[in-house]
Amino acid sequence: MQINQKPNGDIFISQKVYTEKILQRFKLENSKAVSTPCDVAKSQEGDVVMTDVPYREAVGCLQYLAVATRPDIAFAVALVSRALCSPTKDDWKNVKRIYRYLRGTSNFGLLYKSHVQTVFTVFSDADHAGDEKTRRSTSGMVSINSSAAITWWSRLQHSVAISSTEAEYVAASEAANEVVWLKLLFNELIEYEGTPTMFVDNQSAIKLAQNPQHHRRSKHIDVRYHSIREKVERGVLKLEYIPSSEQIADILTKPLAKTLFTNLRDGLGLDKFEFG
Repeated sequence: MQINQKPNGDIFISQKVYTEKILQRFKLENSKAVSTPCDVAKSQEGDVVMTDVPYREAVGCLQYLAVATRPDIAFAVALVSRALCSPTKDDWKNVKRIYRYLRGTSNFGLLYKSHVQTVFTVFSDADHAGDEKTRRSTSGMVSINSSAAITWWSRLQHSVAISSTEAEYVAASEAANEVVWLKLLFNELIEYEGTPTMFVDNQSAIKLAQNPQHHRRSKHIDVRYHSIREKVERGVLKLEYIPSSEQIADILTKPLAKTLFTNLRDGLGLDKFEFG
């Protein structure tokens, strides 16, 4: 990991050398670059199991990038990680696409701007029933500080959500736990006294979190997910609505078209930055 600091205090974190090294390792350094790490169109290569490719090694190398400096590939890497036991031809094609995306963005990294006020905001989103095999939803969360992502994740929910409201509510509850941890961390570093804001693009999920009453359509939701209500009542965090087109966490829940993907990637604070 390379960490560079400009004279004005801005910090740029990247893994360009590591990215180029793994591209060479899997002989994809001369591959044709693509604009997104995940194809919106579904592949039709078939279900032939690939046993003669370094699938686990290739995915393992990508996981380090996805958790360290490249939140833009987090969803794509989580997706291919589900097929570690018996990868198909489609899965291997998806892995190579991620590498082809990295081929054109190897110099990208997270740029933290020193002149931005030190507060953090959280974005939470979910893709209802996105996994075709289990029909479980994918949760995505990203927290932003100094104009760039500081923590993020993309993962399947533990159970099947029967509505988009439930999927968004579960994702927000999981993200609320991240908010609590971040507040504790910030308090140790800078005596943080602010109230973080979590942005959700589902009005019904917000109302469900703000209303402590039981509803017929939500009484089946696991008790542990209702903890977000307590956090909202205690003022640990604030919930606000944001349009789906501006929901940065959307990049962590599903494949996106080039234009939307690029806009949300900019929201993550990813940039190709050259220091003189």
